[in-house]
Amino acid sequence: MEATLEKSSSLLQLASFKLGEEEYGVDIASVQEIVRMSTVTRVPRAPSFVEGVINLRGKIVPVIDLRKRFGMPPLEPTKATRIIIVEVLGKTIGIIVDAVREVLRLASEAVEPTPEMVSGGVDTAYFKGVGKLEDRLIILLELNRLITSEEARSLATGMTD
Repeated sequence: MEATLEKSSSLLQLASFKLGEEEYGVDIASVQEIVRMSTVTRVPRAPSFVEGVINLRGKIVPVIDLRKRFGMPPLEPTKATRIIIVEVLGKTIGIIVDAVREVLRLASEAVEPTPEMVSGGVDTAYFKGVGKLEDRLIILLELNRLITSEEARSLATGMTD
């Protein structure tokens, strides 16, 4: 029994954030940094969910509005709004979130598949599952599915036009 428990038990380290009323989490290993919301420069012909680009210490980084990507109503940025800089499909991108909460640890066995009905019309392919932590539910994002490889290429080529 102990060997099975030891083998199956692992901790996930997540950066958690709010988007609307829900709490989401991404693997902390994918997070490069978290920055305050800054001026985002619009890019012509970018997909609708791409807010534009920011200059991050001399590097041009495309920024995705997660609310738009998930089909949620827009929200004006507040003092709590942040851009989480992550790596997706080998590309550095920023994702706009309503607020960053904390870094937390979650046992892998506390994660269950995302129920279809829970996603509120959002494509469940974006989610790894739902984690249970005490009285909270945290929706785990699958970052590599936030953008398609084609979208990643267009973001990269759009930066060089």
